[in-house]
Amino acid sequence: MEAQNINNYKKRFSSINTSNQSFKQVISKIIKFINEAPEYHYKLSIGSDSQSRMNKSLLVTAIHVHRIGKGAIGFITNQKINRNFNSLREKIYRETIATLELANMFTAEVMQALLTPFITSIKGDINFEFHLDIGKKGATRSLISEMISIVKATPFKPTIKPDSYTASAYANKHTKGNYKAPKLEFKRSKHN
Repeated sequence: MEAQNINNYKKRFSSINTSNQSFKQVISKIIKFINEAPEYHYKLSIGSDSQSRMNKSLLVTAIHVHRIGKGAIGFITNQKINRNFNSLREKIYRETIATLELANMFTAEVMQALLTPFITSIKGDINFEFHLDIGKKGATRSLISEMISIVKATPFKPTIKPDSYTASAYANKHTKGNYKAPKLEFKRSKHN
């Protein structure tokens, strides 16, 4: 893996058991998780969600690795913004850009490291998805083509609601249920 690029991502990640993890540590844990059972199909998805209250916003970006039929692991990072978003378009744009920043950390070297466990596996494989918190129903439908065009510059497949669970459920869970204004502290859920 290209250490320089991995170390340039300064945000820290939390998971159910650990906090204050670097991107490099997260990738190592994902590779370990895959190596435990490389014969399975995996879906690695990234996505963001945000919540604004009392002139403050919390933007959560997540990495979710689903071992289809056999569990999952996830990691989150957050960004505190000292204002509300001015519009739904700005909110979705900020979420998409935060996820795009994370997607850019998945360099060719990182992707190769994630694919390596499957070289000797006959059955296993992995798909990469970029989950957008938008869908064909509701106010966000007008933003679909614009946001998908942004994602197409990454190695991730763009995914929208109802299939974009990393943004619309996993990251969402960490913006709404644990959000306390006006202090704006991030607290990990006891379930994740």
